Amino acid sequence: MTTAEGIITVIPANEASWDDIQAVLGTRGTGALCQCQRYKLAPGESFAGSPAEERAHRLREQTDTGHPESSTTSGLLAYLGGLPVGWCAVEPRPHYTGLIRAFRVPWEGRFEDPTDPDVWALTCVFARARYRRRGVSRALVRAAVEYARQRGARALEGYPMTTTRAIAEELHVGTVRTFAEAGFREVSHPTPRSVVMRIDF
Repeated sequence: MTTAEGIITVIPANEASWDDIQAVLGTRGTGALCQCQRYKLAPGESFAGSPAEERAHRLREQTDTGHPESSTTSGLLAYLGGLPVGWCAVEPRPHYTGLIRAFRVPWEGRFEDPTDPDVWALTCVFARARYRRRGVSRALVRAAVEYARQRGARALEGYPMTTTRAIAEELHVGTVRTFAEAGFREVSHPTPRSVVMRIDF
């Protein structure tokens, strides 16, 4: 994707370095705290019950970073001018144990098997602080569509917010506009600010 500041390129996280992933998530704030584990926590687990170092260790294993030959990873990394500027989490939906078991909102009013491995989920879209509002999220969501399609997904879902007027902990899911521009359609609107969006292949 080309922006006024250059070309944004997106690669699977296993082809990136761990230092680049951590440069995006930062050393403080929600990215550094979460390490993209919010929807991965097992039943009974909580952020309070495990140190950030443990969550980072899990992410490092999930991404298989630094192993470009790997056939699996848990997300994509965006670069602008050679600098790592964004991250998104995209995998088969059953990999998100916490999403399936702990979050009721995405399933309200739907007759959907949340453990269907042919449906993938895009649960996080995160741009590095000083690179927001520059097209990074749009590039990541579009790349996630192609990534899931090429790996045999039957559909890809996202759970974005209807507004950017939200607390920082909510914005990691992306916005409806970003998903709509990538071809997603609304499936349900379980809360005033939360939408389930999907693209079928």
